[in-house]
Amino acid sequence: MWNKNTLCDLVSEKMSGYHFVVVSNREPYIHVHEKGEVRCQVPASGLTTALDPVMRACGGTWIAHGSGGADREMVDEKNRIAVPPKEPKYTLRRVWLSKEEEAGYYYGFSNEALWPLCHISYTRPEFKEDDWNTYYRVNRLFANTVLEEVGDKKAFVFVQDYHLALVPGFLREAGNIITAQFWHIPWPNPEAFRICPWQTEILDGLLGNHLLGFHIRYHCNNFLDTIDRAIEARVDRERYEVQRRGLKTAVRPYPISVDFDELNQEAQQPSVEEEVQSLKKRLELGDVVVGLGLDRIDYTKGIPDRLKAFDRFLERWSEYRGKVVFIQAGVPSRVHIGVYKALNEEVDNLIEEINWKHSSDHWKPIIYLREKLRPLTLTALRRMANFCVVSSLHDGMNLVAKEYVANRFDEDGVLLLSPFTGASRELPDAIATNPYATDHFAAAIKEAVEMPLHERKRRMRRMRQMVRENNIYKWASDMISDLARFEFGEG
Repeated sequence: MWNKNTLCDLVSEKMSGYHFVVVSNREPYIHVHEKGEVRCQVPASGLTTALDPVMRACGGTWIAHGSGGADREMVDEKNRIAVPPKEPKYTLRRVWLSKEEEAGYYYGFSNEALWPLCHISYTRPEFKEDDWNTYYRVNRLFANTVLEEVGDKKAFVFVQDYHLALVPGFLREAGNIITAQFWHIPWPNPEAFRICPWQTEILDGLLGNHLLGFHIRYHCNNFLDTIDRAIEARVDRERYEVQRRGLKTAVRPYPISVDFDELNQEAQQPSVEEEVQSLKKRLELGDVVVGLGLDRIDYTKGIPDRLKAFDRFLERWSEYRGKVVFIQAGVPSRVHIGVYKALNEEVDNLIEEINWKHSSDHWKPIIYLREKLRPLTLTALRRMANFCVVSSLHDGMNLVAKEYVANRFDEDGVLLLSPFTGASRELPDAIATNPYATDHFAAAIKEAVEMPLHERKRRMRRMRQMVRENNIYKWASDMISDLARFEFGEG
């Protein structure tokens, strides 16, 4: 079984003499001003949730955009700070971006072009040349920061996600760096990707990696198909490798996961049970069945679809009015982008409409926690939820599903899971829930509510075993082991 210690041993054996560097847009710790003092926050991000345990185990440097209002106050003269705050294990190196750079690189090209391009959720990508130029410039800035941090030392640089697609290409010229990248979102089919005006530049950037990882093999196949149709390169489908201009890139699936042991232990702390009781009292839940949606408010997560399904559930099976409550928790994100503003309005309106339609004097069907919640509160919500709904329209993996399973040490609870998530391939004991089919979705909610205890436990035990065995340390170890097996010659 993989854990922190076995991962550390692997890194010591396979990466001996290499400086370990992670590069991402989102930083794992953010410093903000709050009530007259500086506080450290952990962002709501699947990427940081997954990678922070790896960095704690391996040490090294994490390079990321410093986005907090108090971030500059906390770093040294080289823009570094040791993290986590209470028990430092690695170094965070912050990169500073202007408002214009953040607008063009992050809100613009990353999230108005690449994000909708890669997620098949019927939101049209917007391609603006100014945004692309800023994206290019910021990727060069991140690459230069890596080179400055590494110097002439040998380094293993682990680049994260779609914000930094060009960084590996910029780093490949440095002979002392081995580069891997994990693409946390889906990779679309070649017909979808070909509408991007800068597809060649993005593909060349990604082929700067020695190793490129996706969540599932389907995304790997889509990537190879895209390479085959878009640029001149030799695609070896038997070995899952691409050769272009004398450089070789291995393409592999690595289903990302969570730190099962830590989440399992956290859920058993007395403070969690106290928070459960506090939430039940504050939300006036009483003795009801509790459903949970726990998401960043994003149009790929299928939040309106699950609300409509819950509405249909109450329409068709009215005997459950007053007996089931659905808690939707999540914070708005990317509100500077028009489609996200519209989504927030749609969610607000739907909740108001459904509550008006079904509420009684002492019960309302949907409780909306539209705020940043403490980790303790998130754990308590997962512990108290009789069923958890993950209804993504398209998702790379979705760690909410695995976090829910890892927190259920009581082996109870039901997971409703969209087949359009990577997690659905690993968790077949969840109830498959098509977010596009409202009546079937409503029936799935009824199945979850009525599922007998012995069946709930049977399914949850199997899901927990899968997440336990395939944890975040196995994910990292698989990538590191594969890197060590390749010979990265330039000819």
